Amino acid sequence: MSAFSSAPGAQQRRFAAYLDSLAQAAEHADRAEPLKSYCTGLLLPGERKSVEPMAARLAPDNVRQTHQSLHHLVAQAPWSDEALLRQVRQSVLPQMEQNGPVIAWIVDDTGFLKKGTHSVGVARQYCGQIGKQDNCQVAVSLSITTEHSSLPIAWRLYLPEIWAEDDERRKAAGVPKEIPFQTKPAIALEQIRKAVTDEVPTAPVLADAAYGDNYDFREGLTDLSLRYVVGVREHTTVWEPGESPLPAKQQKGRGRPGTRLRRDRQHRPVSVKQLAESLAPSDWKTVSWRAGTKKKLGSRFVALRVRPAHRDERRKQPHAEEWLLIEWPAGESEPTKYWLSTFPSATALKELVKIAKHRWIIERDYEELKQELGLGHYEGRGWRGFHHHATLCIAAYGFLVAERSRFPPSIRAGRLELRAPELPPDFQPRGSPRPRRTS
Repeated sequence: MSAFSSAPGAQQRRFAAYLDSLAQAAEHADRAEPLKSYCTGLLLPGERKSVEPMAARLAPDNVRQTHQSLHHLVAQAPWSDEALLRQVRQSVLPQMEQNGPVIAWIVDDTGFLKKGTHSVGVARQYCGQIGKQDNCQVAVSLSITTEHSSLPIAWRLYLPEIWAEDDERRKAAGVPKEIPFQTKPAIALEQIRKAVTDEVPTAPVLADAAYGDNYDFREGLTDLSLRYVVGVREHTTVWEPGESPLPAKQQKGRGRPGTRLRRDRQHRPVSVKQLAESLAPSDWKTVSWRAGTKKKLGSRFVALRVRPAHRDERRKQPHAEEWLLIEWPAGESEPTKYWLSTFPSATALKELVKIAKHRWIIERDYEELKQELGLGHYEGRGWRGFHHHATLCIAAYGFLVAERSRFPPSIRAGRLELRAPELPPDFQPRGSPRPRRTS
C-alpha cells in the first residue's frame, strides 16, 4: 500500500520516521501499516478523503482489501485517540519550538454539516462553518501555538443533551457509557486540565465569547493558574473603573451581621457595551497587530481595569480586577468585540491586542484540515470512527506543521513530495452521481 513511486528523498525519510513513531501508539502491531497508509492517503492529492477513494489512490490494484483494512482501523479498532495525539504532540512540538516558544493555548470548536439524524451527535445547532443554526455535528478542540504555527492537541465531539439522554441512540452510535452530557466550555476545561497534567508547556488561554462568557470556565482557568484573554458578549456586566460592589450590610442592634456584597438602585454594575459607549473619543487608540495581505491590520481599542460583576451579590469578596479590552473600528456605529483578561496590570495595550488577535492562527488549521485533509469527509456514523478519523487527520497535519517549522517563517515550504499511482480507469466512489463505466 505504498504511495511512493520512487526512491525516498529526505522529506520522505522524515515522513517514514514520523509514521513509525505514530505506529507505536497504535497499541497493536497489525494496526501499524493501516495507520501509516491512512495518514499517507490523507496527505495525497485528491478531492475526497473518505476511506474508499483513499484505498483506490493507495492501492489501485487491490482496492477492496485496502478498503477493508482502512475501514477496520478507523471504524472498529479500539486504539486510543489520546495516546496517538500525545505522540503527535511529542513529535511535532520540538520542531515548532525551533522558531519560538509556545505563546498561547487556543480553545475553539468547528461544525460539520450533516443530513439525517443518525450520525453521532448530529442535531440542529449553531454551525460556525455557515454562521447560523443547521443540522450538524460540532467538535471542541484545544490547540497549542507559537508565533507562527499551531497544532490541535485535543479533540472531542460535543454530544447534545438530546443525544446524551437517549440510550437507544447512544448504543447505536457506540457512545461510551462514561461520556455524559457536557457543555462546550466544560469539555474545553477538561481538555485544558488534561494538558496541564501532561505537562504541556503552559501559556495564556484564548477563546471566543462562547467560552469566555462562561464564568465557570474563566474561574477554572484561574484555579489552574492559567492567564487568559477570552471574548465576552456585550451584555456582560462589570463595575466601572475604580468601583466595587457595596460592602456587606451591618446590622443595628441584635441579629447576625451581613456577609454578602451588595448593590442598590444607585450603585450597580454596567454592561461592557454601556461602558464602551460612555468613553470619550480621546480614550480610543489605534493599534496594529500583524501584517495583512496588503497592509498592517489595525483598529481602535481601549483597555480598562474593571471588576467582573458576575453574581458578586452572592460573594463575600469582590472579584479581582481584570483587563477589559474593547475594539471599536473606525466607521462602525458601535463596538464590535470585547475581551476579559487576567494579564498583569502593567501590560501594555499593544501586547493585549496582539495576544487577543492571535486566535486567527487556528483558522488556518481548520481550513487546511477540512479542505486539504478531509476532516469532514468521514462517512461513518459512530463515535469511535468520528474520533479516529479526526485524530488521524490531525496526525497527518502534524507532519505538515513540522515540515513548515523546519524553515524560517518568511519562507513558504512547498507541498509534500508524495505521489500515488493512477486510479483504475473504471474506479468510481460510492455515492457518485456519475454512472459506472461499462466495458
